Amino acid sequence: MCGICGEIRFDHDWASADAVQKMTDALASRGPDASGLFLMNHTALGHRRLKIIDLSEHAQQPMIDNELGLGIVYNGAIYNYPELRNELQERGYRFFSSGDTEVILKAYHAWGDQFVERLSGMFAFALWERDSGRTLLARDRLGIKPLYYSEQPQRLRFASTLPALLAAGEVNTDIDLVALHHYMTFHSVVPAPHTIVRGIRKLAPGTLMWVEPNGRRQESRYWMPVFEADPATRDIRFNEWQERVLDALRLAVRRRLVADVPVGVLLSGGLDSSLVVGLLSELGQHPLKTFSVGFESVGEERGDEFEYSDIIASHFGTEHHRIFVDSADLLPALSACVRAMSEPMVSHDVIGFYFLAKEVSQHVKVVQSGQGADEVFAGYHWYPPLMNSTHPQRDYARVFFDRDHEELTRAVTPEYISEDFSSAFVARHFATPGASHPIDKALRLDTTVMLVDDPVKRVDNMTMAWGLEARVPFLDHELVELAARIPAKHKVPNGGKYVLKEAAREVIPSAVIDRPKGYFPVPALKYITGDYLNFVGDILSAEQARTRGLFRPDYVNALLATPKAHITALRGSKLWQIALLEYWLQQHNI
Repeated sequence: MCGICGEIRFDHDWASADAVQKMTDALASRGPDASGLFLMNHTALGHRRLKIIDLSEHAQQPMIDNELGLGIVYNGAIYNYPELRNELQERGYRFFSSGDTEVILKAYHAWGDQFVERLSGMFAFALWERDSGRTLLARDRLGIKPLYYSEQPQRLRFASTLPALLAAGEVNTDIDLVALHHYMTFHSVVPAPHTIVRGIRKLAPGTLMWVEPNGRRQESRYWMPVFEADPATRDIRFNEWQERVLDALRLAVRRRLVADVPVGVLLSGGLDSSLVVGLLSELGQHPLKTFSVGFESVGEERGDEFEYSDIIASHFGTEHHRIFVDSADLLPALSACVRAMSEPMVSHDVIGFYFLAKEVSQHVKVVQSGQGADEVFAGYHWYPPLMNSTHPQRDYARVFFDRDHEELTRAVTPEYISEDFSSAFVARHFATPGASHPIDKALRLDTTVMLVDDPVKRVDNMTMAWGLEARVPFLDHELVELAARIPAKHKVPNGGKYVLKEAAREVIPSAVIDRPKGYFPVPALKYITGDYLNFVGDILSAEQARTRGLFRPDYVNALLATPKAHITALRGSKLWQIALLEYWLQQHNI
């Protein structure tokens, strides 16, 4: 896991080593073990390294292969790189390192653009052809690894984080109206290519982007799961689906053990992370380090799930670490947490991951996480109503959107209001072939868009803020493809994730499987009172906020007066949502 960046010039000027160095410095937390810079004519590449696979200097980046005329900066982990390496050696390729970075270079040379379809893992990279001057930017299928870029007529810059691009300067920092609408409406999910900053875009998951020396760009999508009934699986019974799911997950967990350092687990106490612990225990991972985080309760709302994480830790004999965050520690850490966000992320558990990653990074460099199972196996409450929906777009928006377009017009000032971008986006996505049933339309949208730009981004940003690599077995692309073919009737019963729950009974205690559904609770940011209310009020009344004039004063005042009365359909605070956006803009000097 690392941080990458670079600049490609389209005019006759040299690429700016200074700009790339600024971006590299801004990525230091993603790669605290080493730093590298390469400059040749109109291309400059920067890299920060976190040593996970091949700890030697042979694997340093930027990696240049003069024999093949190729260079690369790469962030991620290719879990099947040993198999690919063997195949490439049989074709006559010689290797000077033992890691996965060089395998990507050789695989591209051997198989061309389509080599990405052979990769199993998470990745974002820029691969440069010395002789043609072309550059290939790529992102993994599920968007686990981020890749942002900013473009002007004379050059393109790219980086693993949005703040790194800001650090290089020359960015249009006006608010993007499409992104603002999504943030305020689509549960703060801003789909690619948009970001809240107009001058910065992000590459969509499962996408290749060629950048030619003259500045011409061309994108192609190389992966999209199909959520349609497969005639070949029509007669598969429920028990066989269970077996297939468990076999695929076992493979996914085993793949994510590929590392030259120990691998731990973020154990929330829910089904998903508990199942990961159980499968790792099956594989003989002893002693296995596990980590849980909890906060103070507020009223009737519990702030931890230690009861369930303790069950799993005891059952499998893990070396377990409870991390309790006092409310007095939460508020002072928010500014650093927000600065670590590549984009404003409103979910309350962002700060939880931030504290968790800080502690975990003192013990291990790599962890597996249960992120993604709810989207892949239909674990959320908005899926069952879509089983028989006659108006899927309306029903999806009713349970998922934080506010409708009419409320948005009352929340933001006129200069930031345009058309109903969020409803139009969902309509386009639902109309795209490849998912016929209403619930499958929603599952495809959530798996390929919402998952990427909410929980996955959250985990990446907060773990990498502390130089910690997070791996997500539920986002193994073969497991996702399998889940997409499973009939929805096998997913939604019993509170969702039915086929996964029944498969899990072979591995983990039923007490964790049959528990009420939980989430990563941070009650203080949902029911905002006391010091937190004063903190939010100061953000929204700051000079920067008044100058920006993003929100209508009457709307802000109504939320400040009764914050508990303004909770979204997904149990989030509307007050925290607008405060977080404004605070993120202030923290990044926008």
